[in-house]
Amino acid sequence: MAESTNPVTVLEESRCWDLLASQSVGRLATAVQGMPEIFPLNFVVDGEGIVFRTAEGSKLVELVINEQVAFEADGWNDDSGWSVVIKGSAAVVPAGEQQSRAEALPLRPWVPTIKTNFVRITATEITGRRFEFGPDPLPEYRYGKRPV
Repeated sequence: MAESTNPVTVLEESRCWDLLASQSVGRLATAVQGMPEIFPLNFVVDGEGIVFRTAEGSKLVELVINEQVAFEADGWNDDSGWSVVIKGSAAVVPAGEQQSRAEALPLRPWVPTIKTNFVRITATEITGRRFEFGPDPLPEYRYGKRPV
């Protein structure tokens, strides 16, 4: 019987940041009053955090009520995929020097709307995994059928 290798690899923190920096789209997860919300958004990596823009609305209100968030981005090709998750706190970037720095980032709204609020997620934890794609190792388990 051939030895199998683990198709899932835990990524080092520095590799997680590199992979995040290679993407521009991710998902923000928040929770207010016990109800989860997920928002797709474009972002940039800035130091050990990410920055995105948003308009006034539910996303911004939720971040003010509960600053604890999760953010996930991923990528894939024919052979493998990866996923990186940040857990941390979100805060509106204050006016002044910090906002000027955020405005200089390569971050533009996707749609023609006014998004003057910059939000920074500061990571308290970052985890990532790489997945090697391949055939189903036990296809007989598919659809509830078990080997005899």
